[in-house]
Amino acid sequence: MPPTIPRQASPATDGATEHAPTSTGRYGRRQLLAAAGLGAAAATVTTAPLGALSASAAPRTASKTRKAVRTPAARAKRATPTPTPTPTPTPAPSMRPSLTTTPQLTAARPVVKRPVLLQAPTVVAASSPLPNLASTDPVWHLLRRATFGPTPQLVADVRAMGTAAWIEQQLAPAAINDSACDAYLTRYPTLGKTTPQIRSMIAQYSWDAMTDLVRGTVARALWSKRQLFEVMVEFWSNHFNIATPTGEVWDLKPVDDWKVIRANALGRFADLLQASAKSPAMLRFLDNDDSSVDTLNENYGRELLELHTVGIDAGYTHAMVIDSARLVTGYTIGRHGEFAYYNDWRYVGPVTVLGFTHPNSDDFDGLHVAEKYLDYLAHHPATAHHIATKLATRFVSDDPPATLVDALAAAYLTNDTAIVPVLRALFASAEFAASIGQKTRRPVEDVIGTARMLGTAPAAGDRGSLGSLQWVLGGLGQAPLAWVPPDGYPDTTSAWMSTAGTLGRWNAHLGLVQNWWKDGLSTPTPAAALGGTPAATCGALVDQISLRVLGFRLSAAQRAAILAFLPATETTSSTDAVSWRLDLLFALVLDSPNWIAR
Repeated sequence: MPPTIPRQASPATDGATEHAPTSTGRYGRRQLLAAAGLGAAAATVTTAPLGALSASAAPRTASKTRKAVRTPAARAKRATPTPTPTPTPTPAPSMRPSLTTTPQLTAARPVVKRPVLLQAPTVVAASSPLPNLASTDPVWHLLRRATFGPTPQLVADVRAMGTAAWIEQQLAPAAINDSACDAYLTRYPTLGKTTPQIRSMIAQYSWDAMTDLVRGTVARALWSKRQLFEVMVEFWSNHFNIATPTGEVWDLKPVDDWKVIRANALGRFADLLQASAKSPAMLRFLDNDDSSVDTLNENYGRELLELHTVGIDAGYTHAMVIDSARLVTGYTIGRHGEFAYYNDWRYVGPVTVLGFTHPNSDDFDGLHVAEKYLDYLAHHPATAHHIATKLATRFVSDDPPATLVDALAAAYLTNDTAIVPVLRALFASAEFAASIGQKTRRPVEDVIGTARMLGTAPAAGDRGSLGSLQWVLGGLGQAPLAWVPPDGYPDTTSAWMSTAGTLGRWNAHLGLVQNWWKDGLSTPTPAAALGGTPAATCGALVDQISLRVLGFRLSAAQRAAILAFLPATETTSSTDAVSWRLDLLFALVLDSPNWIAR
């Protein structure tokens, strides 16, 4: 019997312990961040566990039953050995390496204390959102939302061709040459394979194919030129969440990724919904492969309504949930891992779900009735509103304007559930243009965005490549595809900002800047990231770094605090700072709430 999908309980605090700060010159890193307002992001929300959803922000009630009890016969049918994950080597160096020495130190280096990187500011609850700390440049704004992070080259490209032309290019991903990323992905041999092929390549219940999928997902976010497509793949993978890696879907979710999500990410939602309903991975994850007229399982029928289509407030009853589950009885998995429909498993009799009614009396018409039901749900106004709200939350703000949601829902229905017209309307809207700074980076956008901004490039490697970044993201609570409940990762600030989460992000920033992780990655030195010509004075150097990372200069107070940290004045030569502290200056800018703002 597969494990019950648990709720993610969240204690009131994360147990972080405050320590006396260690000073460096006039400022330790903790005092520096507080003095400059660089650590303010962590102080805007109530403390929560690392990457966890706080109890007050939980979008689902704990009383919801996620799994139905199986009959003994069903348990016996599904009994399988406990899967043993493929061991993943512990990444090296540690997430918390020594902060007092580095390999490149020489006897000639001036004796100076390094700033303390493992201190987090005290978290204080606040009732107001973050101020607008992001660049108001429309190019930077678009790329912060429609990609996994701007890069200098991408900013230049979009500025040259215009934002509207770039959006149109991204909405036709098949026409974009992505050969460099495709070449990198060949090190993950199970990507793009069918279930029978995966079964022939790896041992039963091995996690190799799921690991290939997760690391391939990281690689595409890092280096694919089809950035908006990858953002939408992540969006739909979250919407139709199937926790990965888990033993039940070891040979199924890798197929769902290319055959369901990627094949329909920019198509019609109605087609995506039909494909997901017939996905063996989804049927296994939500137990519909065992559901029949004799052993009805409500899981998929319920989530089909609550999560995938009309939403929890659409007005359906529990009786309708039962009829929803009855309508998809017979949807199951064949012996080779393919979708199969067992007509003799299906429920026969009248059904009613919202405005859908059907006599359902033909013994041999069950599949057709189920497909009509799914199409009805895809075109329901409540589904349009639900999808529009989630897209607006993803790209505009945590509490999107009702005017925008209504406009997007209308575009969805007018265009027969096609997603591209909805995205066009969203990016062209006044609400999107006015939403600068109203979103914050989740861990995946923070870590991947940092690597992209630093110019991290593909390097030689093997199947183990990118294991370190997968590990880092897991430590921050957002390993790709790994969310366990069926509702997908949360997409609001309150779910992700905490003392421990801020601390983890700071360490990840420094790790990427100092190139701690090399498996499949090649990260330029900070000096190389500045084009090999750092500014001559410390004041100009701080500006150069902030322009490179953020697209604008830091405030006067932030600049003054960083200069005090060096310590230096505006006109002090940057020679020593470039030699000994350039990596820390990059990390400090990345640690600021200006970077967190999306």
